[in-house]
Amino acid sequence: MLTTFEAEAQRDGQPLDNIFDKEHIRNKKPVPYPSLREADILWSKRVWRIIDLREKMNLPMYYPISTKDDRYSLISLLLHGIQYEGLPAYSPADDEFKVRMNYEDVNEAMGATTEVTEVLNPETNMYEEVEVTRNVRVEEVKQVMVKEIWYFDRNYSRMDVRIIGLCPIREYANEAGEIVKRQTFWVNYPEARDLFARYEVFNASNDAQRRSFDDIFTKRYFGSYIVQETNMYDNRTIDSYAAGIEAMLESERIKEEIFNFEHDLWEY
Repeated sequence: MLTTFEAEAQRDGQPLDNIFDKEHIRNKKPVPYPSLREADILWSKRVWRIIDLREKMNLPMYYPISTKDDRYSLISLLLHGIQYEGLPAYSPADDEFKVRMNYEDVNEAMGATTEVTEVLNPETNMYEEVEVTRNVRVEEVKQVMVKEIWYFDRNYSRMDVRIIGLCPIREYANEAGEIVKRQTFWVNYPEARDLFARYEVFNASNDAQRRSFDDIFTKRYFGSYIVQETNMYDNRTIDSYAAGIEAMLESERIKEEIFNFEHDLWEY
């Protein structure tokens, strides 16, 4: 007679590589946002920030490069969602989610292209044209742009934030050997929450308590820096008018402005 554990282990016809079957994360749903009305918003600011996946705090979103068991990197999960789970992808021509992209367009943006190159034929000692297909390389995505709105909710008397979209930024060497950064596609974050809630992110401290990708974003378990805010100059980026230490100071200024707005509402 099989024990409950043995029965679960053999449910899919293969042994279980664990001491328990993971059910919680597989059936997890994202926590719904509180309802908002325009009249509830006393103040808001739209900002864009960069998550550098090479930072130590962000490495769990960069790895694994190759999908392992039920673990995906952030970029691999986005590609999986677009291909298999109907997650819409939008053109990087703007960040307003106006133009849909199909999976082939996403693959091309991620570097999966077919190129014609000349290869020396050792038998004829002549160069021949050969088609070379390049696969998607998720490791080339080193950064992710986040579009979000900070707002003060008069009902709860607190500052809060909601992520609007994510855009992977691919970094690669072009034919001239120059390093190029390219925005690949945008994903609307609310449309991705159901997918993100069902996949876990590695927790170096505890294998039994792993957060979902939705937890990582909604609870702000990532490092980032601001690169743009809404402004009267057609939403110009910080690097268009500042560089080096001045750009870092400008990023901190915007961060402090958001913090100080809530702080200045109260008397001490």
